[in-house]
Amino acid sequence: MEKFTVLLIGSGGREHALAWKIKQSKRLEKLFIAPGNAGTAECGENSAINTHDFPVVKDFVLANGVNMVVVGPEEPLVRGISDFFREDELLKNIAVIGPSKEGANLEGSKKFAKEFMVKYGIPTASYKSFTMDNIEDGFRFLETLTPPYVLKADGLAAGKGVVIHDHMEHAKRELQEIVLGNKFGDAGKKVVIEQFLRGIELSVFVVTDGRSFRTLPSAKDYKRVGENDTGPNTGGMGAISPVPFADAEFMHRVENEIIRPTIKGIILEGFHYCGFIFFGLINVDGSPYVIEYNCRMGDPEAEVVIPRIKNDILDIFEALARQDLQGLRLETDTRAAATVMAVSKGYPGSYEKGKVISGIENVNGSIVFHAGTKQENGSVVTAGGRVLAVTSLAENIKDALADSYENLSRINFDGIYYRRDIGFDVMKYLQPAAI
Repeated sequence: MEKFTVLLIGSGGREHALAWKIKQSKRLEKLFIAPGNAGTAECGENSAINTHDFPVVKDFVLANGVNMVVVGPEEPLVRGISDFFREDELLKNIAVIGPSKEGANLEGSKKFAKEFMVKYGIPTASYKSFTMDNIEDGFRFLETLTPPYVLKADGLAAGKGVVIHDHMEHAKRELQEIVLGNKFGDAGKKVVIEQFLRGIELSVFVVTDGRSFRTLPSAKDYKRVGENDTGPNTGGMGAISPVPFADAEFMHRVENEIIRPTIKGIILEGFHYCGFIFFGLINVDGSPYVIEYNCRMGDPEAEVVIPRIKNDILDIFEALARQDLQGLRLETDTRAAATVMAVSKGYPGSYEKGKVISGIENVNGSIVFHAGTKQENGSVVTAGGRVLAVTSLAENIKDALADSYENLSRINFDGIYYRRDIGFDVMKYLQPAAI
């Protein structure tokens, strides 16, 4: 049985969840995380290399005998790290878990993703895209829509590039600020304006070797910073899994109407795809529509999905790399999972770093996944807007949330904030026995 020396790229809660799972593998020789955080340091060896400098990554991989690279965040994938490895004589036999640059463009460009969905008959909201050259057409297009108005920066914007306005004039001003005012930098040079779909959102994940796929547990995350889904969008304030309203009938439709046509499109387009596909979906009166694709696991969804996967994760990754996923049986923990994210005061706006975190050692029965943390002078301190997530597994979502909140109350840092209503909107879907 082949052993793996793994380089995991990334530094957030998703990467800590992956590192936590990889560490449990019987097939692990050694785990490196670049750059990692204070939590991943407990799972392997952090390395402060520049993961956007692919020749530097190459040198590290060759010097340390790495034979598998797992790419957590989207940016290295959109920049083409998978292609870099496949095209290099010394690296081409090293397994890279993550799609090619073309495949990653499903996340890297909203316009590209929309055109892909239309081409392969995948249900999504109607849309048009605009740049500074035809911004006046954008204003006129907004006038043909009914509120709310949805504007999306075409490129990567760290999960914050989607803006929804109820008033036409606000939407027009927003379009101007994104395209002409550089609100999202290069990501906003092109903007997709789309029809607003009214429903309830969820996330569905698959792993694919580019030919076959396996569906992972569903999840629902909470993007707004304020309770009752108010305030600006964040990278995610918490998540639950499974999703109570995503029953067998709904998931059958998701598979047939969305997942299978997407895999078919990947095959017909000739994308090299070895890794995760994240389907950001919305349930509109029982019908699934795609809001967005991501080319990697979500965050904080990874913190509830990965603990529910019972397989050795390196077995899954090897099957992906060898295009042998068809022979793999995915096993899932039947328990529910819930995670609540603790963030820095001021997030998603400006916030201070370097606040000492206390009480992690008092957590009992839950898992603490670090997101924006680092070691400093013998203490764990805050190093980002989203600081850490507390994940619990229980027989039902309500109990899992109760455990996460109880344990989160034992953790403290100056300015700590977390939503106290994660999961509030799905309780009505639960059977009395599950509440």
